[in-house]
Amino acid sequence: MSHPLLPLNPLRAFEVAARLRSLTRAADELHVSQVAVSRQVKVLEDYLGVALFTRLHRGIELTREGAELYAGVKNAFRELETASRKVSRRNQRDVLSIQSYTTFSQRWLIPRLADFHNKNPLLEVKLSSSLKPVDFPTQSVDAAIRSGHGDWPGLHAEKLVDIELIPIVSASLWDAEGLAKDDFSKVRLLHSMARPDDWKTWLAESGHVVANSESGMKFDNSALAYEAASMNIGCAIAIRVFVERQLQEGSFVALSDTVCRTGEAYYLTWPKDARPSDALIKFLEWMKALIGHPLGSSD
Repeated sequence: MSHPLLPLNPLRAFEVAARLRSLTRAADELHVSQVAVSRQVKVLEDYLGVALFTRLHRGIELTREGAELYAGVKNAFRELETASRKVSRRNQRDVLSIQSYTTFSQRWLIPRLADFHNKNPLLEVKLSSSLKPVDFPTQSVDAAIRSGHGDWPGLHAEKLVDIELIPIVSASLWDAEGLAKDDFSKVRLLHSMARPDDWKTWLAESGHVVANSESGMKFDNSALAYEAASMNIGCAIAIRVFVERQLQEGSFVALSDTVCRTGEAYYLTWPKDARPSDALIKFLEWMKALIGHPLGSSD
């Protein structure tokens, strides 16, 4: 035996009042009077034969039955909203929210985003930067670029590129100081506080010995250290994928040909329990197609 559908307008009034815990604020959101909201809630209570709210002196409180109904109603309205958004978004831009590190954004992603938009005119990337991991349940982020070993609990991780370290100086500093390969005696070391162990890792793996290797200038992130290197201030330890174009063009020179793999990589991550959207899959495929090529080579 089929059951008649619950009255939709009273359900909507109840959902808003339950979410806001206020008939007055519900009336403001629905652009009706408080009396109208009260009347709709009363219609639903009469229909169900139970009280849904306890009226307090300064507000309302859900009854046990009201709380049980609200748990189901809010999910139903969310699914309706999602379905209606999908139907109404034809020929409109989808927004893909991505969080990344500042250096990854500045040195790799931003210079190539126009290419992504040209190839996907109905997709728009909303980019934010942070060193902190995304809290997916509370943040409106579809995916995040992270560095590590790809083993974060609860996250699906798609590998983008290995992290390889190489020391770099500007071509003008190389010429002005008469530098030679593997000679660090004439240069100041530039450190990124976001990656404080990179110099130590490279020196240990390469076998080079540098006096006072922890001294020099320290910067908040790697992008600033690279910028300082470009201004002839010293030698930065760089992640190779971020400086490949400058190395090929000759504006940067590798002070050593020794490249050190850290065992870490950059990954595109999202929750394991969330099915990736078509927009996210397109973004991932685009990144993988370009990640091994310097800007402008075979974009």
